[in-house]
Amino acid sequence: MRKRVGVVGGGIAGASAAYHLLKADRSLEIILVEAEDQLGYHTTGRSAALLLENDGTESTRSIVQASVDFLLNPPEGLTENVFVRPRDVMHIATFEQSASVDRFLEENSTGRIPTKEISKSEAKKRFPALREEGLDRVVVDEGAGDIDVHCLHQAYLNNFLKNGGQVKPSTRIDSATRNGDHWNLETKMGDIPVDLIVNAAGAWGDQVATRAGVEPVGLQPRRRTAFTVNSSEPNIQKWGMIADIDLQFYCKPDGQQLLCSLAEENPSEPCDAKHDEADVALAIERINAATTLDIRSVQTAWTGLRTFAPDRSMVIGPDTTDDSFFWCVGQGGTGIMTSPGVGRLLADLFTAGKPSEHFYKTGLKQEDIFPNRFRKK
Repeated sequence: MRKRVGVVGGGIAGASAAYHLLKADRSLEIILVEAEDQLGYHTTGRSAALLLENDGTESTRSIVQASVDFLLNPPEGLTENVFVRPRDVMHIATFEQSASVDRFLEENSTGRIPTKEISKSEAKKRFPALREEGLDRVVVDEGAGDIDVHCLHQAYLNNFLKNGGQVKPSTRIDSATRNGDHWNLETKMGDIPVDLIVNAAGAWGDQVATRAGVEPVGLQPRRRTAFTVNSSEPNIQKWGMIADIDLQFYCKPDGQQLLCSLAEENPSEPCDAKHDEADVALAIERINAATTLDIRSVQTAWTGLRTFAPDRSMVIGPDTTDDSFFWCVGQGGTGIMTSPGVGRLLADLFTAGKPSEHFYKTGLKQEDIFPNRFRKK
């Protein structure tokens, strides 16, 4: 019997889920529903995405491992473009932050490409504008890279549409109600009957659950501001990225400009977030103290929402109270680089009820990502 699936949310999580579900079972009728007229408007479209394997919780790192090959070697026919371009990421520290460096190196010693410590002179070769005064130690992730977010997002959507998927932008889910064994997704454009729901609504994930009569999991959206500045430095596109070891700021090339951020995580309600000039000013102050860039003006600035579950691990899988309601939320700041693994994992759980062997070798523990960890025993 053909099943109709409603995927709620057109950002990277929803696009990857729709793509992988249809790839796993071509008999599914999948409708991707997005409240905005532009898919990926709030978070995906504002992401300065990196492939950074040594980042996040243990379960996140496992899902990154499951995503790397897809990102570096896309499936045949998916795209003619390159998703990832190498970019060293250097974590810089003052003398007072030495303990943070030791902890960082220990935590990242078992990755596919372990983080390693380099000299200050080597760091300056990779980011010539670094100030040596005040700089004590530098560690680098050499397996990192910039991800072309638009290219990846569009590749999922284009393939999904080519294989019969449907996309409904400007279609907000006002409520989802049971009708026997089916759901009615109620919108101002009319009801959409589906058999199963995939909640990939990001910062709005708990709201979507509430509208469907499903208990929220306690998602917390957090603001992060970024901005671009011009630079007269030659060959800047070949520089690495620098980030404070305690993540008080970061700065990286973005074409002929520099993309900078305070790297803050300030709690927020789900909204169309706007940047705060005070956050931009503090980031400039910190970056100027660590470099000779002498930033004085900003080209563009914006703020996106990174959404976390209470334990900062993702929430993926069927709700324990209703196995026709699937969660695909809580990616935090890792949603772009984990999207291939998240989509594939969701499809595995959807079609087989458990992760495939692809995830066994990554060490992923189901209890770390299943929604039931937030339900009373």
